[in-house]
Amino acid sequence: MAVLSLTNAHLAFGHVALLDGAGFSLEVGERVGLIGRNGTGKSSLLKILAGLEKLDDGLLQQQQGLTNVYVPQEPELRGDATIFDVISEGVAEHKALRERYEIHDENDDLAWVQERIEHIGAWNWEQRVEETLHRLGLDGARLISTLSGGLKKRVALGRALVAQPDVLLLDEPTNHLDLDAITWLEGLLNDFKGSLLLITHDRAFLDNVANRIVELDRGQLRGYPGNYAAFQAAKAYELENEALFNARFDKLLAQEEVWIRKGVEARRTRSVARIQRLEVMRQAHAARRDVQGKVRLDIDTGGASGKIVAELEDVSKSYGDRAIVRGFTSTILRGDKVGLIGPNGAGKTTLLKMILGELPPDSGSVRLGSKMTVAYFDQMRDTLNLDATLADTISPGSEWIEIGNQKKHVKSYLGDFLFSPARANSPVRTLSGGERNRLLLARLFARPANVLVLDEPTNDLDIETLELLEELLAEYDGTVFLVSHDRRFLDNVVTSTIVYEGEARWREYEGSVQDWLTQSKRAAALQAQAAPKPAAAPTPPPAPEPALVVANKRKLSYKEQRELEDIPKQIAALEAEQKQLNALLAGGELYTQGSARIAEVTDRAADIDAELLTLMERWEALEAK
Repeated sequence: MAVLSLTNAHLAFGHVALLDGAGFSLEVGERVGLIGRNGTGKSSLLKILAGLEKLDDGLLQQQQGLTNVYVPQEPELRGDATIFDVISEGVAEHKALRERYEIHDENDDLAWVQERIEHIGAWNWEQRVEETLHRLGLDGARLISTLSGGLKKRVALGRALVAQPDVLLLDEPTNHLDLDAITWLEGLLNDFKGSLLLITHDRAFLDNVANRIVELDRGQLRGYPGNYAAFQAAKAYELENEALFNARFDKLLAQEEVWIRKGVEARRTRSVARIQRLEVMRQAHAARRDVQGKVRLDIDTGGASGKIVAELEDVSKSYGDRAIVRGFTSTILRGDKVGLIGPNGAGKTTLLKMILGELPPDSGSVRLGSKMTVAYFDQMRDTLNLDATLADTISPGSEWIEIGNQKKHVKSYLGDFLFSPARANSPVRTLSGGERNRLLLARLFARPANVLVLDEPTNDLDIETLELLEELLAEYDGTVFLVSHDRRFLDNVVTSTIVYEGEARWREYEGSVQDWLTQSKRAAALQAQAAPKPAAAPTPPPAPEPALVVANKRKLSYKEQRELEDIPKQIAALEAEQKQLNALLAGGELYTQGSARIAEVTDRAADIDAELLTLMERWEALEAK
């Protein structure tokens, strides 16, 4: 049953139709991920569903008595208030009703007030706030003005959750959150009992949270059952069919246009119905909104840097009594793509500045390579002049720009990043957050650099641009330092990770984020096995012969031996099934079999991943014996 729905919705911004007769419904208990290109109207749609903006035309319906809470990308919080006060705003009605009851105003209908208090559970609103604070790991006495961006986002989520709404509307909830906080948020949303609609470009987050994907594409809302992985397969098949249909349509239209232009002698015999059909085809072609072009990314590395980019030996750094880096050693070579991972405030930027020689260590040594040309992507976008035009931002004082050996007009170059020529002279302040990020990328790639420093480049970028950026960085010959909390993006780009492990200790791991997680989990398990166990009795038994100790330690029980022999067969069977399911998801036939079948295949594919991981861990444990 739908808790809210849109019918024949229309919304335009200037001459661009953001919603063009779109329809949408949100069912009870659904967790829907809303995706689409930057500037297509996703945030506007969320505000319409929250009642903050109006449609130009169309119908918005919702269940009677429905409560919904909207959390924007950048929530507004009172800086002089405490965390407790701000989260209490989510139960404002509860507080007001209880105050009315306690004041005993003679004009009040106390019977109704008491009934309403009991209905919404307002007697114990303080306990509800305290439970939410505990669940979110927040100190209610702290002032909002002292919080980081990630903690402010957590407070805004707490204010929404304490209200226990029927519908939760979230716009980019993972922005400013570190990996641990994102994992925490996934669990929180999966436990949420109401309906959820969220905008995010974090593909791993979508896979772990959403059970339906809705894409806003060319003014229409199209739903796809399952998570983001299922959506990708379905969308590829859909676009392929659309391209075939449009190609056939265009070919037929071209043939009809040739026919209508034949000589005067043929006019008497023309079919009136055929002429009318041609007019309809012309109108359909004019109204068609083709798939928007893709961003074209390219970068000039300039001259190559030296083989060694940076060599750090036992470096440490502190600010006052607080240690940021302690005893870190690493060698960064040309072509390395390094991901820096750690909670907000751990010191990723400080470590990065030491690696690049911009900040001297308190102790230890840093040796920099030669011929380094560094380009920065600034997370906070402070380097953009909001009053400058897009063209001046890319190429100040000139209409031309050189990329490698190629000379391009600045409007053509902006077009590669999906900015129309008409917008080249618009000020930067007219751009959305995602468009500003795209402009920063355009400026970054316009300058030759053999070392790229990207600080949270994924914030506000649409998924398609993220995937193209991944391809570019994977093929880039220079060195990349990447600070990001987007797990999928890191996995697809980095060749090693530098990870914060607490108490100012940083450690380098080869491979991606998943490799780091696997290695750190294995190290923790080995450390736990190696930890000394308390003696069972005060007097230990006599030590056996060393050879017998080894023999006894390595001997498996009959049941364990059989289990060890069976695990490879189970893994092979699961991998075979996984291959079949992946072929189904990648093909088109599955998406003609209904949503139930698609959900069944998607869920089974996820289950197989979990079963394979469990078997691998059990196999490793038995082998260790």
